Amino acid sequence: MQHSPQDLRKKILGRQGEELTCKYLKQHGYKIISRNYKTPFGEADIVAYKEDTYCFVEVKTRESDSFGLPAEAVDKNKRRRYRQIAGYFCARRKEEVPVRFDIASIYEGQLEYFEDAYI
Repeated sequence: MQHSPQDLRKKILGRQGEELTCKYLKQHGYKIISRNYKTPFGEADIVAYKEDTYCFVEVKTRESDSFGLPAEAVDKNKRRRYRQIAGYFCARRKEEVPVRFDIASIYEGQLEYFEDAYI
């Protein structure tokens, strides 16, 4: 199945957002554990580690605010999936560690990072 040019553009934009976020995280002392971490519950864009805490980062990148700001797209279903992904991650590692859920919101090329964005 072929993807439309719009689908390809979204994929490229998303990858650029993830690259920008990883760069930001590394500059702020995080270790990147995984990118595009796939589980039966879905995919986490980035799993990072800092100060004994695993951070599950949803990256939202937008070029316009026609559909709202990027961070607003992380709805209750997305938050629920991320909690399931974190549980799966910890169970696979056989360790109980603090986890945190962050959002990287990229709008017009500018990154705004929300630590501990939700529970």
